[in-house]
Amino acid sequence: MTAPAIRALPPGRSPTVALANGAGQVRVIAGQYDDVSGPAHTFSPLNVWDLQLNQGRDLTLRQPEGWSTALVVLEGEVIINGSESAREGQLAVLSQTGDALHLEATAQAKVLLMAGEPLQEPIVGYGPFVMNNKTQIAEAVRDFNSGRFGQI
Repeated sequence: MTAPAIRALPPGRSPTVALANGAGQVRVIAGQYDDVSGPAHTFSPLNVWDLQLNQGRDLTLRQPEGWSTALVVLEGEVIINGSESAREGQLAVLSQTGDALHLEATAQAKVLLMAGEPLQEPIVGYGPFVMNNKTQIAEAVRDFNSGRFGQI
C-alpha cells in the first residue's frame, strides 16, 4: 500500500504549451505533452491535461496505444474523432484502440483530458479511498478512523 500524502500545486506551477495551428493551449498537470512534463507526481503512467481550445480549430493528440482516455468538457463543445459531440458537463470515455485523438472545437472550449495505462486489476472506490476490493476499503476506513493515516 502507498503511504498517504498530499501535495499542493499552486497556480502557475503547471507549464502551458501553445497548440499547433492556433488551436489553443494545453496546461500540463501530470504526465507529458511533447517534451513538457507536468509537476504532479503519479503512481502509474498517466496524462492530465487542461486544454483551452479555440472555436473552429481542430487538433490531433497522441496517447500511447491501449491507454484508457476520458474527456470532461468543462466549457463549450467539441467533436471527438469526427463523429461524437460532447458539450459542457459531459464526460466522454474513449475506446482503448488507436493512439490518436482528434478534437474539433465548435465553440471556445475547455476540456480536461485524463489518460492512463490500464491497471488490469479490480478497482473499488469509497470516498477518497481506492483499493482492489471491499475488504481493503473497510480496512482503509478503519485505519483512517483510528488515526493511522497521520495528520494532514
